[in-house]
Amino acid sequence: MATVTLITDAEASPEVRAVFDDIRTTRGSDFINNFWRALAHDPALLDATWQRLKIVMGPGTLDSLTKELIYIAVSVANGCEYCAHSHTAAARAKGMTPEQHGELLAVIGMASQTNALATALQVPVDEVFKA
Repeated sequence: MATVTLITDAEASPEVRAVFDDIRTTRGSDFINNFWRALAHDPALLDATWQRLKIVMGPGTLDSLTKELIYIAVSVANGCEYCAHSHTAAARAKGMTPEQHGELLAVIGMASQTNALATALQVPVDEVFKA
């Protein structure tokens, strides 16, 4: 259950409506997801988060599917069910195959295990790995 209500279009202030309109235009969809509707309680935070996300997830040296795969991995590591689901859907929309998803999950699982082992053992970092 959300800790805040989800702002509907009818309840949205002009500032929130402007961000919602930009999300719709940028994504080419009328859908505004619950994350943005929850953030809409703070129009400045909503706008700042949306502006930053457009930059980070926009065109760059990493392709859009790779960015979504990274987002899924970080979301799983941070235990964010919402983000894991929304970015898995986005990755599928960008062409992620079931085989790629399975491989991604295997990498996440392996990294989680070896991270936990290295942390539990307090393995010192090899000098050659240090920048």
